[in-house]
Amino acid sequence: MIFDGDYTMTIAGQPAVSDKTLPVVNPATEQVIAQVPDASRAQLDAAVEAAKAAFPVWSARPVAERQALVAAIGDCLLANKDAFSALLTAEQGRPRAGCDWEVATCVDWCRAVSTFTLPVEVRQEAGRRVEIRHTPLGVVGAITPWNAPILMAIWKMAPALLAGNTLVLKPSPYTPLTTLRLGELLRDILPPGVVNIVTGGNDLGQWITDHPDIAKVSFTGSTATGKRVMESAARTLKRVTLEMGGNDAGIVLPDVDPKAVAPALFWGAFFNSAQVCVAIKRLYVHADIYDDLARELVDYARTIRIGDGSMQGSDLGPVQNRMQFDKVRNLIEQTRAEGHRFLIGGDVPEGPGYFIPVTIVDNPPEDARVVTEEAFGPILPLLKYDDIDDVIRRANDSETGLGGSVWSNDLEQARRIGERLQTGTVWINEMFAFSPHAPFGGHKQSGVGVEHGMAGLLEFTNIQTITSRPLAAAAG
Repeated sequence: MIFDGDYTMTIAGQPAVSDKTLPVVNPATEQVIAQVPDASRAQLDAAVEAAKAAFPVWSARPVAERQALVAAIGDCLLANKDAFSALLTAEQGRPRAGCDWEVATCVDWCRAVSTFTLPVEVRQEAGRRVEIRHTPLGVVGAITPWNAPILMAIWKMAPALLAGNTLVLKPSPYTPLTTLRLGELLRDILPPGVVNIVTGGNDLGQWITDHPDIAKVSFTGSTATGKRVMESAARTLKRVTLEMGGNDAGIVLPDVDPKAVAPALFWGAFFNSAQVCVAIKRLYVHADIYDDLARELVDYARTIRIGDGSMQGSDLGPVQNRMQFDKVRNLIEQTRAEGHRFLIGGDVPEGPGYFIPVTIVDNPPEDARVVTEEAFGPILPLLKYDDIDDVIRRANDSETGLGGSVWSNDLEQARRIGERLQTGTVWINEMFAFSPHAPFGGHKQSGVGVEHGMAGLLEFTNIQTITSRPLAAAAG
């Protein structure tokens, strides 16, 4: 497949265009690199109707065949991995190594999910056979974000299809290109209507959450938008899985070697220019090592090259879009206006591209915006503590609870601290260790439901209980 040129939606296994289009901007150059269809309400209805029509045959297909086709999606990505990575860099901005990781993870995910089967539990009770099984929901509406577009699409697509559902998927209008290309390739792999991909803005998302023939919405994005999705879905009692924002805390204990741990902490905070929902957003460092670790982080940050992700040697790319760029720049400006000290960064350069330098803030007060808000950009507050109970309280003092991390040579103490964090995931001495076998979701306002693992697969199903017993013998 040629990965440049025209982009089309996929509806009922066929290409679809629209009278209206949306521009896609390369965040490193601010140049428009493509136009994509802006779907009409009628086109969404057609996509849902196609998915609805495909559902009976797809859900009745033997699970082994669905497993093979999910694995085939991974094979398709692998066969086109270089083209997908290059296109991902162009639309998302991340340097090539990070894009290679995303595509490779998609391949691994498809292969792992393709081994899953839906459980069936059988009990015998008082002469009665009780069978507990899981049935697909129907048409799933998937809404994915711009920070990891192809990975988020696969995280929803693979389990939804394996469970027997059909799909209508809307990528972010900022990063639709890799998802559209995947849809075009899947026309030769999946039956028509099983996966439909439509592009558009906020109106399209609202139509999906309102649509009476969509049984479930799986959404990844901001907490504010997720609340609107949940409110809209309630009108037809759609099932929802919502993976939303977080203001994740990292806690560094005094027994670590600052120089040794600094690189892992840096990338745990700044990978993908900090545009990761579970990146370290607040880093709590024990007072005994605060100055040493701050110095090591700054020294490491000075070795990082920020630039166009398509250029060899770039370690970090731009923030993905103008809206997010302005938000992060405003946060930096307010941090400066409030008199907080920058250990590095803080000056946003002029010129094309949404580039923001790595910025580290020195021990701002707990109520500063840079601490209380999820920046979703490369600005990190370092925060000093000297009491374990106090730092756990501070880490938990958030309306969100997506992820957290603890860093220590004492694994048992780190585990005890981790168990007290009010988050869906806790990493100890590592970050971003996602697994297709391990559930992932948020506490508090970071989410509803989970993705991944058997628990995530079952979110795409209903439970059905069948009881049976022999008819009584006819009276003689």
